[in-house]
Amino acid sequence: MALSSTQAAEISAQREETTLTRREVAPALEEMLYKAFPILDHGFIRVIDYMGTDSAIVQAARVSYGKGTRKVNEDAGLINYLMRHRHTTPFEMCEIKFHIKLPIFIARQWIRHRTANVNEYSGRYSIMDKEFYIPAPEQLAAQSQSNRQGRGDTLEGAEAARVLDILKNDATQVYTHYEEMLNEDIVGNVVDESKTGLARELARMNLTLNYYTQWYWKIDLQNLMHFLSLRADSHAQYEIRVYAEKMLEIVKAWVPLTHSAFMDYRVGGAALSSKGLAIVKRMIGGEKITQEQSGLSKGEWRELMKTLELPEAA
Repeated sequence: MALSSTQAAEISAQREETTLTRREVAPALEEMLYKAFPILDHGFIRVIDYMGTDSAIVQAARVSYGKGTRKVNEDAGLINYLMRHRHTTPFEMCEIKFHIKLPIFIARQWIRHRTANVNEYSGRYSIMDKEFYIPAPEQLAAQSQSNRQGRGDTLEGAEAARVLDILKNDATQVYTHYEEMLNEDIVGNVVDESKTGLARELARMNLTLNYYTQWYWKIDLQNLMHFLSLRADSHAQYEIRVYAEKMLEIVKAWVPLTHSAFMDYRVGGAALSSKGLAIVKRMIGGEKITQEQSGLSKGEWRELMKTLELPEAA
């Protein structure tokens, strides 16, 4: 990911500014503010602003008037309790705002999480940049035979080379046609008033989904954790997972006590159905149970055995 000299200068100027505040801040996150962390080939993620820390969660839970004099381990205990018992509203007291640059096809998957405030780059008003996502060779994979949403074996050799050529050539060609339809001076986003072209809101429809878009995305901590529990999971699509993994690092710098509880109870924990829990209790009692005896479907049984790290068949 290469920022333009203008973009780099703007970010540098932002990072040089400081403002006094009476609000509690997260020092580790302050060091990250405005910095662009590269993601994929042209994408990035930046923290633009945030509100609240672990102390704000504790304060909201206790409805206290200030930070208080309790020890860190007491705050950690309360946050663990809130996370463990799914008392979610105190976590909604913290918010964070990101600036994200991402491929359009990932943005369309991302926007399914409807619990954030979003403002996206306008292709009606501005000219889209000539930047498109091309997967690294190790990310080129065939369709999974067992999962309609997943990937199978990695493509290799001539087959992989052909796919990369198609992606590059198609993306390059559509931008050439985009420029032609606009009939504008693309360099510097400067419009030559003597030229007449197709409206930007129409010309953009020809661009492929691997072109990059940008948005500001503001979300509270509770909904962010829900997003991360799905998108930072190993089963999530790689191209959105790498953004989520960087966000997990940011959450750790922002609210370390909450991050620890989240990793313990949400990411590292497991939820069991009443039938699954009954089976575990029977197993602890020494009973040997097969899938046919369990009352679970094959899929449910397979998931339970994976959670317990046991073979599917005795």
